[in-house]
Amino acid sequence: MDSFQTPAMRNGAGEPRPGDLRAGNADRERVATVLGDALADGRLNHEEHEERVAALYHARTLGELAALTADLLPPEAQPLRTDVRPVMAFFGSDERSGRWVVPTRFSATAICANVTLDMREALLQSGHVTLQVTVVAATLTLIVPEGVRIEMPASSFMSGKKNQVPPSPDGPVIEITGTVALGTILAKPPKRPRRPWFRR
Repeated sequence: MDSFQTPAMRNGAGEPRPGDLRAGNADRERVATVLGDALADGRLNHEEHEERVAALYHARTLGELAALTADLLPPEAQPLRTDVRPVMAFFGSDERSGRWVVPTRFSATAICANVTLDMREALLQSGHVTLQVTVVAATLTLIVPEGVRIEMPASSFMSGKKNQVPPSPDGPVIEITGTVALGTILAKPPKRPRRPWFRR
């Protein structure tokens, strides 16, 4: 559950901006991998690579790390995502996954579409996130690790609201509000790895 601990939850401080959240070793490793790939394929020369690696190990926040790869990959492929733009999908599909910051108030719209919010590696901006949804003839799926409490007060019309996440009284809360019409919201934990089958 380390990915769901926020500075506000740890030290009682006010809510930080997404880019001001403190970076961890795993975040630095993600960025280091991208920098190494950029050196290998010539997007960075050796001097540029050394400069960015030095900055990498001095960086304290996610925003500082994100700046090191901003010109190397498109936004959807960045190793860290600190943007808080809403997810919107119309007659298609969209997915938010990887290491991304979930703001305190976030919105997702799915119209005749499939939207997946994969929060297994996400960092919550606060201990209570409100997800405002508009789901019409569509499916919105949340994948969250155990230890998170899901609440679904969203209004529904001829729709399904399914919460398969085991309740946690002490974990952070994701509250899903808004409207669901002729669609489905599904919150579920990650699939557990299958046990290997050994034949004797």
